[in-house]
Amino acid sequence: MSAAPDGPGPPDGSAPPDGPGPPDGHGLGLSDPERENALLVGIIEAISADPDLGPLADSVARLITEATATDVCFVHVLDDGGGTLTLTGATPPFDRQVGRIHLPVGEGVSGWVASHRQPAVIAAGKETDSRYRYFPELGGQDYTSMVSVPMESRPTGLVGVLNVHTRRRRDFTEREVRLLSSIGSLVAGAVHQARLHRRLAAREHAAERFAEQVIAAQEAERRRLAGDIHDGITQRLVSLAFHLDAATDAVRRDGGVAAAELSRARQLTDLTLDEAHAAIAGLRPPVLDDLGLADGLASLARSIGQVQVRVRVTGTECQLPEHVMIALYRIAQEALQNVVKHAQATGAEVELCCGDDSTLLRVTDDGRGFDVGARPDGESSYGLHSMTERAELVGGRLTVTSRPGIGTTVTATVPTVPPPPGP
Repeated sequence: MSAAPDGPGPPDGSAPPDGPGPPDGHGLGLSDPERENALLVGIIEAISADPDLGPLADSVARLITEATATDVCFVHVLDDGGGTLTLTGATPPFDRQVGRIHLPVGEGVSGWVASHRQPAVIAAGKETDSRYRYFPELGGQDYTSMVSVPMESRPTGLVGVLNVHTRRRRDFTEREVRLLSSIGSLVAGAVHQARLHRRLAAREHAAERFAEQVIAAQEAERRRLAGDIHDGITQRLVSLAFHLDAATDAVRRDGGVAAAELSRARQLTDLTLDEAHAAIAGLRPPVLDDLGLADGLASLARSIGQVQVRVRVTGTECQLPEHVMIALYRIAQEALQNVVKHAQATGAEVELCCGDDSTLLRVTDDGRGFDVGARPDGESSYGLHSMTERAELVGGRLTVTSRPGIGTTVTATVPTVPPPPGP
């Protein structure tokens, strides 16, 4: 037997016990416009206070019962697919059933209201109403009268159903039903905003996870390449150096062209080894793992032999997720490589500023600069694109300011998101 969360009602038609309610058995306890306005203002304040759907629905249910002298209130919200109502907010003690009660649209009084988009009023005898479904978890035997109104508005459409129940019989007036419908319209807008907030938060979380996975994949590929270079090319170069040394010793007695060429080959081997080691360090700098971002930047600056680089760290300690630290390190690395290769600079500065809301990385050089409005070509263009993509991948932005003759400043700003807690 399918049960519906329309609200409570007696399974056997027995009379409910007396409870709170106006002595004449009429009205929601709203006898003047001031009380109506106070209720609407309270609803608006509740809507503004918390964007989360659950707390919002609970606050609305509590405000309605307190202001209207009703006994219980249920807020049923339509799922994203539009086929099921879920109890999302309720007054105690039924708040324990929130999230557990589900009702297909079209079933029960709430389902009928959702499908017909019009209020339903039952003053007494709801167990004999063909639309009604008894739901024991909601204490149906204790309540007699109910009003059920759709929560909808023109911009949002239908988002759910709002129910109020009383222990004693109530003959709800048309004005009272209109007031509840107005509240339903207000709540509909809030529910719509809460859904948008929830979806946006989910998308942001998915984007963060995607960025983390992309950077992790890039770093894994860099580690693989570094390992291949170390285990393959570097080892062969070392072996080649040994053979060249042996050959040099063998022909040194005779001198001549052979010895000179072997010596030149040995020099080229050493140079290639240095380049291979530099490539390995660039692909996977161990300082970032061991020292963190600030000290990693300092180590990076010391490795730039052609240009004097000063590192300045300001603000609080940078507590950033690993993938964000890697992105900032790579941006600094690319910017300094551009300084060495293209800027013709004699000095540069790397500034790291860690704030509560954002972290700023700035690389400034005293080189020749360029016209930012003119699209750079070749390797320099690739470097700017790469830095921009890295910043955007972690939710940040990258700006470049430069003019011919006055140097270049590259600034990356990323949101400060604390790293996830450890296990």
